[in-house]
Amino acid sequence: MAETMAPAVHKPIWIDLASSDPAASSDFYAKLFGWQVEVSPDPQYGGYAMATIAGKDVAGIGPKMMPEAPTAWSIYIWTPDAEELAKKVQAAGGKVIAPPMQVGEQGKMAVFQDPSGAYISAWQPGLMAGGLTDGRPSSYGWSELNSRGLDKAVGFYETVFGWATRTSPMGDGQPPYTEFLAGGVSIAGAMEMNPMVPAEVPSYWMVYFEVGEVDASFKKAIDGGAREMVAPRDFPGGRFAILGDPQGAVFGLLKTTRP
Repeated sequence: MAETMAPAVHKPIWIDLASSDPAASSDFYAKLFGWQVEVSPDPQYGGYAMATIAGKDVAGIGPKMMPEAPTAWSIYIWTPDAEELAKKVQAAGGKVIAPPMQVGEQGKMAVFQDPSGAYISAWQPGLMAGGLTDGRPSSYGWSELNSRGLDKAVGFYETVFGWATRTSPMGDGQPPYTEFLAGGVSIAGAMEMNPMVPAEVPSYWMVYFEVGEVDASFKKAIDGGAREMVAPRDFPGGRFAILGDPQGAVFGLLKTTRP
């Protein structure tokens, strides 16, 4: 169970991986990040496992809810009322993919799709308050929307979650980078998908994990069966890389330069 924390309304509060092979995924990330992964023995949770590091919950790993769904990481946004949020999603032009559902006594979850096609989830806490262990090596570092039609997606998130935005130039020939802000704090990023990305790749949210050394973690992931998508490179805030894990989920590695 994640640690109890003060409500982080409309901020990322949890991440989990829905996998075609949860055991193999657990093994890959345990070796890469040093996570301890334990599957819940309660059958009502369908084989869902909690990953921890140094006693702190960092992520969940479980089987896919639908066989046809891709293996992918999901980002959950804290909400005090999942039903009301679902109404706002529909009114703003999004879709309710999985209506709010009770997850035992832990809380309530829902899955939505924004107007650009990206999936985003929500969590209304029960016994599981949520709360990302972030900013530490091998834990959540950042989330980022890669969108086909960023303008309509930005308006959706502004309306549904009340996020503000800030844009920054990225250099010649590059579209600006958008940051989503909640309470004046930068909580996620977004960019228009590169036109060179194959047309069959839909809009998607991606999770980055903070690491102590991007290049070393990148090599370790490749040696563990991951495939390279973006080799390690610098950006104004640090260094990053993007990979596909052995089951097909895309994730990023991140080393931020902190003031």
